[in-house]
Amino acid sequence: MKPRTSIVALLLLAVLSRPEGGMTLGPKDSETSSDDRSTPSESLAIVVNKSNPIDELSFVELRRVFLGERSHWSNGRRITVVMREPGEPERRTILREVCTMNEAQFKTHLLGGLFTGDILVSPKILAAPSGVRKFVFNVPGAIGYLRMSDVDATIKVVRVDKLLPEDRGYRLRIRAEAGN
Repeated sequence: MKPRTSIVALLLLAVLSRPEGGMTLGPKDSETSSDDRSTPSESLAIVVNKSNPIDELSFVELRRVFLGERSHWSNGRRITVVMREPGEPERRTILREVCTMNEAQFKTHLLGGLFTGDILVSPKILAAPSGVRKFVFNVPGAIGYLRMSDVDATIKVVRVDKLLPEDRGYRLRIRAEAGN
């Protein structure tokens, strides 16, 4: 193994081993967290930049995107995944329902993929819903997730298995958890 590769791997291990689960981009917003206004089963929308040609993804395709197994959109643009911080209900929902992993398993998967080169770029981690929305708005290849109450007209909601978040049978719902 080249010395540079070893250094990069050690740095990734150090960052991903932090209790916060990695680097946080941008300061926490002073806005009211959407966690305070959650409903027992609020839908989680998959969102992309409005210029993205994707209108629909299957659950299998969505899983491949969030696990870093798919790196480019059909138009050739690189996919940039943006996620909320570890511990946030939105992130737990994506890890549980889409990735079928917990936080530790996801970190292990990500670190292994980055080390072997199977995953080219780690997800961007943002503290607040407004940060996710702004990032997706500004990055043409971005994909992320937001509570429906945090979605606005600046970004596009993607159908998952032909369903929108307000449709009956939509699978991405944030569970009400004890202590929230």
